[in-house]
Amino acid sequence: MSTRSSAERRSRLRPFLGLLMAAVVMGSASGPVASATRGDMKSHRTEIATLAGGCFWCMEAVFDQLQGVERVVSGYAGGTVPNPTYEQVSSGTTGHAETVQITFDPAVLSYRDLLKIFFAFHDPTTPNRQGADVGTQYRSVVFWHDPGQRATAQQVIAELEKERVFDRPIVTQVVPYSGFYPAEGYHQDYYDRNREQPYCQLVISPKITKLRKLYAARLKAVAK
Repeated sequence: MSTRSSAERRSRLRPFLGLLMAAVVMGSASGPVASATRGDMKSHRTEIATLAGGCFWCMEAVFDQLQGVERVVSGYAGGTVPNPTYEQVSSGTTGHAETVQITFDPAVLSYRDLLKIFFAFHDPTTPNRQGADVGTQYRSVVFWHDPGQRATAQQVIAELEKERVFDRPIVTQVVPYSGFYPAEGYHQDYYDRNREQPYCQLVISPKITKLRKLYAARLKAVAK
């Protein structure tokens, strides 16, 4: 009786053991997939670009439209006065330039391509001036964060010069990054909040129209 009962029990358990073994195999197979997914999440990295090309309202509005750009902050860089105010920078006595600091995903938008767009949306041949905006605070600058950024900036400038994209020599400074001070809150997202303002309509809106025409494939799904 006991022998037959043991055999019967083994017979009844056999299907469940098969299911258990299948679950173990599937679990071990899914382990690396789950790990790879976590690895992919960790592999996402961003870089920082710090650029000055005249009025930071203009630069911010342009870069904020691009795929791969996660954040754009308007501020001040390249001067000697810590935590400067807009009024101090505007006086031209602090050495700062109106600057944007861009957080971007290099897997979506490379630093080289970001620089090409930078040079396409300001005049890098006018020292201390962008249109009607005059002063050292409006100079053209690439603040590089590492030797790779410096080399890329120099290469892009050399290519633009060789191709004679501009009628005059490029005067953009390529200097090491030494700090960045965010501008006052009312300067952030200025274009989005002040599109009816005359400066935005006359100066910034034409740049956005140009951006949408020349770089439509690079714009975010919902362009601002």
